[in-house]
Amino acid sequence: GNDENSFARFSAIKKSRSPSMSCFCNFLDYLKIRVTLATCVANRNSHYVKNMSKISCSILTISDTRTPADDKSGDLLSQYVVDAGHELHARAIVKDDIYAIRAIASKWIAMPEVNVVITTGGTGFTGRDSTPEALKPLFDKNIEGFGELFRQISFEEIGTSTIQSRAVGGLANGTLIFSLPGSSGAVTTGWTKILLNQLDINFRPCNFAELIPRFKET
Repeated sequence: GNDENSFARFSAIKKSRSPSMSCFCNFLDYLKIRVTLATCVANRNSHYVKNMSKISCSILTISDTRTPADDKSGDLLSQYVVDAGHELHARAIVKDDIYAIRAIASKWIAMPEVNVVITTGGTGFTGRDSTPEALKPLFDKNIEGFGELFRQISFEEIGTSTIQSRAVGGLANGTLIFSLPGSSGAVTTGWTKILLNQLDINFRPCNFAELIPRFKET
């Protein structure tokens, strides 16, 4: 049909593309990269941007069994935050309950002084795992790349087992929310391979820290 003919013509054009046309396409790709970098620089130099070298973070451990005495993942995240020079604003443990999780997260994102909420636990597939369901309705914008990148990196560490991770990220009321699995290994991966850089105002070419003052622009 017409679709098959169109596909055949497209394939023929693609195969016969001249070297000069290939160079032109490569040039377009280069321009796209330059535009992205220019946007990052513009964000960095904007008069709206204030110094975000020290970010206020709240840590939420989601578990039916963890207590302050054995919350290893919460301890790790808290230490990572402090070691990076940021402020640990608050820390809590909550059971795997959608509304209890959402209540604490909502309280924190309503506080102007809280820039980031990081959760650990409840991202799996058991009947009690409900962190994504609790947090996603709060998001004004989804950060799809966070979960995608976490699983890509995690694949190098645990192989196809990473498919069971439902790590998510989003933006709610100008607050960044990142949800990590409950294991200490996953917390370390998420922080050292992603969040450490993205919450660092000096990381190039782009980071979330420099965008925090601009999230609520109108």
